[in-house]
Amino acid sequence: MKKTISAAIGGRNFILDEDAYNSLSNYLESFKAGLGGNDKTEVMDELEMRIADLFTEKLKGREVVDITMTNEVISQLGMPNWSAANLNGNSSESYSEAEATTATKRFYRDGENQMIGGVCSGLAIYFNIDVVLVRVIFAVALLMGTAGFWVYIVFWLIAPVARTAAQKCELRGIPATAENIRRFSSNK
Repeated sequence: MKKTISAAIGGRNFILDEDAYNSLSNYLESFKAGLGGNDKTEVMDELEMRIADLFTEKLKGREVVDITMTNEVISQLGMPNWSAANLNGNSSESYSEAEATTATKRFYRDGENQMIGGVCSGLAIYFNIDVVLVRVIFAVALLMGTAGFWVYIVFWLIAPVARTAAQKCELRGIPATAENIRRFSSNK
């Protein structure tokens, strides 16, 4: 018989066995200790929301989160690279091909680099091309006729804005690991 603990993770309530709770608590504390700056609570909130999403996916009818499930989530998220370059915000935007193939890619509008609605910058990030090129294409399409205007409006209406760090990772096609969540949470 194991003791269980009810814990709120990312705004959702989960029942964890004692081993899983201790392991997750240690992971979150060590992650928080490595964070610097004013965005510590924002990054931790994003990380907890991602953990809650992963636990919800993995539970599938089960009621208690066990140590095996917790270790899988921790290994999936990993620990961020606390190098000086990353802490100063000088991290590279290039990601490996292995990261791109293991993550799902989804189109969002980019709210950080938008001029009007973020459609062009979202398309540029999604297809990994220069945002100026996409903007020029839409401007030429607008000048040539109304098709460019209507395509832009349709994208603007159907595509959500990438607000969370996990959504920003999906836009780029990279996994929502702890390092990537920290990287994109601090860019808000």
